[in-house]
Amino acid sequence: MRKLSKKSRVAAAVGAVALVAVGGGAAYAYWTTTGSGSGNAANSAGGGTVTLHATFDAGLAPGNTVAVAYTADNASTTGTVVGALQANVTTDNAGCLPEWFDVTAVTSGSAVAPTSTGTSVGSGALTFNDSTANQDACKGAVVTVNVTSE
Repeated sequence: MRKLSKKSRVAAAVGAVALVAVGGGAAYAYWTTTGSGSGNAANSAGGGTVTLHATFDAGLAPGNTVAVAYTADNASTTGTVVGALQANVTTDNAGCLPEWFDVTAVTSGSAVAPTSTGTSVGSGALTFNDSTANQDACKGAVVTVNVTSE
């Protein structure tokens, strides 16, 4: 067996370190989930109260964004218009921090007909921000988008 020169040994060591660094940098977490949220909005003009819903598709994982759809149910016999939406995130696992998530709500100003369900009143996006902290506590956690309106 032939002995390696000092230059060859250094090159092999650098190559081994580079291989470990590249392999270690390729690891990431991924899981899927679904979720929804709900809230209420009172109509100050006397049109009654609507029930608001926020839904989003599966695929929420660190570093990605999913679309959020906001809808309203109106059980009253009077139509109404939903005002500006405000949304926030909660989770059912204390280790899955709500501040890891960003949610937006764009209000459409749509009228909600009397005795209707599932009327689109806005849209938005839910982002699960990738953190340097361990986010494993969010695996299997229920993520809820809470929505309110004035």
